[in-house]
Formats: sequence, C-alpha cells, structure tokens
Amino acid sequence: METMPLTLECKAQLDDYAQRHGLDAATALDEALGIYLEWEKQDYLEAVEGIREGYADYMAGRTQPLNEVFEELLEEHAIPR
Repeated sequence: METMPLTLECKAQLDDYAQRHGLDAATALDEALGIYLEWEKQDYLEAVEGIREGYADYMAGRTQPLNEVFEELLEEHAIPR
C-alpha cells in the first residue's frame, strides 16, 4: 500500500467523516474519494454534453444576438440600465 500525505485540515475532515459514518480512516478515505471521483466524472460528462449541444445549436443557426440576451437578463432580474 502506498502512503500519501494529507494536510492537517484534510485529515481533520477525514476523521470527522469517518466518525460520522462509523468507519476507520482508510475505509472512509476510500469511500469519500470514490464518491467524489464518480461525481467528478459525471460532472465532466455533463459539461462535455452541454458543450456539444451548444455547438450543435450554433452550427444549426439556433443562436441569439448577445445584446438581446443581455437585455433579457437585465429585464428578467430587474437590473437597472
């Protein structure tokens, strides 16, 4: 097993996580890291899909002039001009 140093803040957060979940620190780290990495992967895939969809809209001409977008945002959020 390879060891990796943790900052004191990370170690304290890990210890807190482990205690709340009734786990030892190594199991808690493995679990928390697995959860985070799965979330990060999903977030990445969703971002890529959003970019693909935006590019497809652009290529198909489904765009709106920027000044119109700004006007809509100002109106929607009641931002004074």
